Amino acid sequence: MKYKPQEIEPEWQKFWEENDFYRAEDFSKKPKFYVLIEFPYPSGEGLHVGHCRSYSAMDAIARKKRMQGFNVLFPIGWDAFGLPTENYAIRTGIHPSVATEKNVANFKRQLKSLGLSFDWPREINTTDPQYYKWTQWIFLQLFKKGLAYQAEIPINWCPRCKTGLSNEEVIDEKHERCGELVTQKVLKQWMIKITEYADRLIDDLEKVNFWEKIKAQQINWIGRSYGAEIDFPVENSNKKISVFTTRTDTLFGTTALVIAPEHKIISDLKSQVANFEEVKKYIEKSKNKTEFERTKLEKEKTGVPLKGVSVINPINEEKIPVWVGDYVVGTYGRGAVMVVPAHDKRDYDFAQKYNLPIRQVIMPIKTGKNTDSGKSKEVFVGYGKLVNSGQFNGLNSEGAIGKITDWLEKKNLGRKTVQYKLRDWVFSRQHYWGEPIPIVHCQKCGVVPVPEKDLPVELPYIEKYQPTGTGQSPLSAISDWVNTKCPQCGGPAKRETDTMPNWAGSNWYFMRYCDPQNHKELADSKKLKYWMPINWYNGGMEHTTLHLLYSRFIYKFLYDIGISPSLEPYERRTSHGMVLAEDGRKMSKSFGNVISPDEIIKKFGADTLRIYEMFMGPFDQAISWNTQGVKGVLRFLEKLWRLVLSCSKNKKNSGKEITAAVHKLNKKINQDLEKVKFNTAIAAFMEFTNFALANKKNVGQDAIEKTLILLAPFAPHLTEELWHFLGHKDSIHNQRWPKYDKELVKEKKITLIIQINGKVREKMAAEAGISEEEAKKIALESKKIKKYLKGKEVKRIIFVPDKLINIVA
Repeated sequence: MKYKPQEIEPEWQKFWEENDFYRAEDFSKKPKFYVLIEFPYPSGEGLHVGHCRSYSAMDAIARKKRMQGFNVLFPIGWDAFGLPTENYAIRTGIHPSVATEKNVANFKRQLKSLGLSFDWPREINTTDPQYYKWTQWIFLQLFKKGLAYQAEIPINWCPRCKTGLSNEEVIDEKHERCGELVTQKVLKQWMIKITEYADRLIDDLEKVNFWEKIKAQQINWIGRSYGAEIDFPVENSNKKISVFTTRTDTLFGTTALVIAPEHKIISDLKSQVANFEEVKKYIEKSKNKTEFERTKLEKEKTGVPLKGVSVINPINEEKIPVWVGDYVVGTYGRGAVMVVPAHDKRDYDFAQKYNLPIRQVIMPIKTGKNTDSGKSKEVFVGYGKLVNSGQFNGLNSEGAIGKITDWLEKKNLGRKTVQYKLRDWVFSRQHYWGEPIPIVHCQKCGVVPVPEKDLPVELPYIEKYQPTGTGQSPLSAISDWVNTKCPQCGGPAKRETDTMPNWAGSNWYFMRYCDPQNHKELADSKKLKYWMPINWYNGGMEHTTLHLLYSRFIYKFLYDIGISPSLEPYERRTSHGMVLAEDGRKMSKSFGNVISPDEIIKKFGADTLRIYEMFMGPFDQAISWNTQGVKGVLRFLEKLWRLVLSCSKNKKNSGKEITAAVHKLNKKINQDLEKVKFNTAIAAFMEFTNFALANKKNVGQDAIEKTLILLAPFAPHLTEELWHFLGHKDSIHNQRWPKYDKELVKEKKITLIIQINGKVREKMAAEAGISEEEAKKIALESKKIKKYLKGKEVKRIIFVPDKLINIVA
């Protein structure tokens, strides 16, 4: 018998499907385990091998958990609304609805060819009206609670996709989907008040088991800062300019104020600004720049003074000039910053360029250096001791921050406050392929929500779905659909024509998996309580400030209105690194370097692909595809195949060394899967196979069967075939996960590291569990150690059991 994956894999896939394998059972008495992957958006190109990395790994987790006796939910669906599908439709001339149906069918075929153990009867699709009915329902609840609102604001605009974008969808000034440079455009948009949940989105990270780098990305994106809001009265005016700062200890060093081009105070003080035309031109020029472009740290800072306008520093009543600068944005810190050149690099560059005074007010405590006046050669941004700061001289920065803030509060010139980088979520999209926003506009009643009984508001089929670029969706041209009756007064009204972003349907999909056929509510509360929260969720690192943030927010909102059964949707969140092409670049059709799983499966088999995806490198790191590595994995599976066939008739128990090796393998797989070390788990299988082949006479069927069960989550087809070859009638995937014997996995030999004053000088083999006295004897009798200790006195010896001995001399 030769290993022929192309023949055996389709047969077992058919068997599993026909026999309803992998179905999750609501309210089972078994402990539940919910495993989630990010559901794919079905692009026209189909899956590439990068998708398979997460799917294969989490399928291994799901299969192992089932074998451990868990009731596992491992669902799948399609994130099919949004720009990727629409752009594909525009490029090919295929209508988005037709393209979606075609692409979903192709993706489904590809996923099934991998032998993934998805619960297919729970399949969902965000473009199904019975699904997006509840996406619209969520929007209505947000609207009722005042968390969905309209505002005319400058937004990120993608010239290629001709639609607005949220901040989270812009990476390095480019649209994260199509790579086009983003511009600015002022439009009336639907917004979601995600900022209302900023504190909870940070604080509740303490309640979950996320990788620390994922938590850090969430925290940094939300950007919570504790500080003070300080009022700077405008001279000869009843106006004031408020500034947020986390460093009130530097207030005496403020030598100017810079305000954002969009700051309202500019128009309010128009009569006082002697160079208003110059300021106006600067403001107009800044409108073409995105927020990301304006706030780049390496960007040269520019500005224009508001001639005739000065403010009073409240701490010392010093008169200071006011400038407008585009590196300050209106959405953060009240749209104004204190210029403290001696203690901020950005301010220092600005002051140097425009010849503003530079005054040091914080002195490094260690150096004792103090520059009382004039130009500071160095920018000191740390904490230190206050100088040139009036009654606060001599205080340390940490203490001065509180005392100066308290002084400002008593004088009614400032107050403690919290600021966030997070902005409200821009929820409108000016394209066709998305969920209609369930709102109508009535001249008499204003903005009116569509009654829940009238949901879903279905997306009409239109021939001309291309974006207009005018700031309006293509739906605005469909008069029969747009013109409707007001739900409140019955008079003429118009439907909202902007659609929702592609994140709308994906921020709650994991809840629908719990009850996908429910037509009466989002999901049955008892089913949600049984399945939620998700036990293990794996997704791309690139989505930790997009989908992860949005879905946590929506889930928390639904918790507040009594739908979600827990505070957080995910107990555990891990991430996988990207699979790069063999040339080291991102896989892209334009580069011609995309690798389809179809060609790999056809040539090497699905199990080879699955195991290579897990073996190719540390799971959380980006790694380049390597065809030679795929061939190496195939050789490993062929070796294992030959091992099983050659040992299948040996009914005797395995030898002691083989038995111990199997138990050690068992322990290794358990530990590595929990630690997300898929690559080292596969390496352990390879090592064991080589050892077993070299000792075939001592390999009995007991060791073979246990090894196959351990490998089953990784290579489900091959192990199923061999399991039945050994004479078993039941599926290998229905077997209990084995337990290892703690005595058998104990190491008999260790490598004792011998150090002298912390430096490794010798490594020696020793018995596991060696005593401290015996370890000292071995170390001190070593010829090499005697040489290093010659003429030295041994002061003390530090012993770490089964690891090292350190001689201090």
